[in-house]
Amino acid sequence: MCGIVGAAAKRNVVPVLLEGLRRLEYRGYDSCGVAVLSDGALERVRSVARVSDLAAQVASRALGAETGIAHTRWATHGAPLTHNAHPMLSRGEIALVHNGIIENYEELRVGLKAAGYAFESETDTEVIAHLVHSLYAGNLFDAVRKAVKRLAGAYAIAVVTSREPHRVVGARAGSPLVIGVGAGEMFLASDALALAGTTENIVFLEEGDVTELGLDGYRVFDAAGNAVKREPRVVKATDTTVELGPYSHYMQKEIFEQPAAVADTLEGIEVVTPALFGDPTGHVLAGAESVLLLACGTSYYSGLTAKYWLESLAGIPTQVEIASEYRYRDSVPNAKALVVVVSQSGETADTLAALKHARALGQHRTLCVCNVATSAMVRETGLRFLTHAGVEIGVASTKAFTTQLTALFMLALTLAKLRGALSLEQEQRHLHSLRRLPKALAAVLALEPQVIAWSQRFATKEHALFLGRGMHYPIALEGALKLKEISYIHAEAYPAGELKHGPLALVTAEMPVVTVAPNDALLEKLKSNMQEVRARGGELYVLADADTKIATSEGVNVIRLPEHYGPLSPILHVVPLQLLAYHTALARGTDVDKPRNLAKSVTVE
Repeated sequence: MCGIVGAAAKRNVVPVLLEGLRRLEYRGYDSCGVAVLSDGALERVRSVARVSDLAAQVASRALGAETGIAHTRWATHGAPLTHNAHPMLSRGEIALVHNGIIENYEELRVGLKAAGYAFESETDTEVIAHLVHSLYAGNLFDAVRKAVKRLAGAYAIAVVTSREPHRVVGARAGSPLVIGVGAGEMFLASDALALAGTTENIVFLEEGDVTELGLDGYRVFDAAGNAVKREPRVVKATDTTVELGPYSHYMQKEIFEQPAAVADTLEGIEVVTPALFGDPTGHVLAGAESVLLLACGTSYYSGLTAKYWLESLAGIPTQVEIASEYRYRDSVPNAKALVVVVSQSGETADTLAALKHARALGQHRTLCVCNVATSAMVRETGLRFLTHAGVEIGVASTKAFTTQLTALFMLALTLAKLRGALSLEQEQRHLHSLRRLPKALAAVLALEPQVIAWSQRFATKEHALFLGRGMHYPIALEGALKLKEISYIHAEAYPAGELKHGPLALVTAEMPVVTVAPNDALLEKLKSNMQEVRARGGELYVLADADTKIATSEGVNVIRLPEHYGPLSPILHVVPLQLLAYHTALARGTDVDKPRNLAKSVTVE
């Protein structure tokens, strides 16, 4: 989502600002901009195209400066137009960039208009810029500290003024912000990744912090207004400028990286133990009476799948909640529940807020499954399991999902062992299946040519229905999500048994019905649901295991997976659905890696 980069140095920082924006591009954005302090005046350049266009504009103006801020914006308040792009200026003296949403911006806007401030955008961000200006009395740090006390909502901001060269002020509440410490120079960013190659010394700001950066270092005040020490950590940020190699898009590359990503996630695991989750004695996990899974989007579907594993293997009651809904409803907390948050980035605003809400209700056994070791979620949970998917650039998550499933299956095995529900023989059998999983994934990827043939038919459709049963119903949900995300085809998913309770009314020859058909205990029930589709003239596209005895016939198109993989079957069955979405989008000519209106890391509510 939105990205922030700021810098104060005794050198030209414009290349640092632009490179930081490039590193954050994969998160998704619809405009970008930079503001720098040059010869005592603020200069601003903005674009509603890519960062490369912004860089070209900057180069054409030979823009150079020792102090500046930059931003990539994903529109919330105001359309993605140039006048709404950050940085926002106030009377030519204050420049500000902002991630998040200010909930009381309308009230503040009314007051600032009455004070004579003219607004040029529809954004909530411009309100902060004018508010800081209205409070400025020669010290930017003091003005920002006063301003943030009047803000309601979530924000990470970076601010500069024409009156104070080599000074950048930042503040955060609900959105991440980090300081980069250099030799006689300082940096600010919404993600340490933006500063890779510039500095590895990173300070993670805490909730409510306000910071001032200058050539001589930095200082931080906490939410209570006290000066506090925030020590740097060495962060080896991974470079996102990954080569595509033989692939056409990052999404395709990441789909084919799944065997390696799963292998990396499982590397070194020889035995099922709570130490894998940072619980060496097993005390925290063994004491859990239930599991509460909190997540959004694709991560939520990984949680829905894990519910089947946790209840069938470990016999532990499991509840799965959409994070953005959980925090706003009355729930019945259990102090002995294990609260598991799942996120690719570890910065998902709704999931972080749900975690804090769960803790506020007295649920303090917390664990996160995450792909980013330095993320806020990892720092705020007691236990953690880091997936090793590597950097995922495509907005539509693929390898992050399969590695999340792998991690959650390990959690199910661990809880089963602690609860006496996993024999040594069962443990060894499951571990053997996990070790073979990368090879099995590679075999499924070899089916790509058959999926491409399907995609040519899907490319002409505007609606699709996905069906699954049991633990493959969440996989149908994920397949529908992938198709709608990147091909813009309207797609829905249902438990196949619900077909006759409404969705069957939609079935025609023009609406393809994708069916996930593993050879499990529900196969015969699923075959009956498929017959319901055929009886109404519907066209079936079936992902079947080799031994399901489902044959290709008129109106029934079948791709056979090489083998049935027992409880790990969902991890295999999702791969052809990812490929189907990718190749359908390719055939329709959409922007596969950066689909419209979406962002990679959702850091606003």
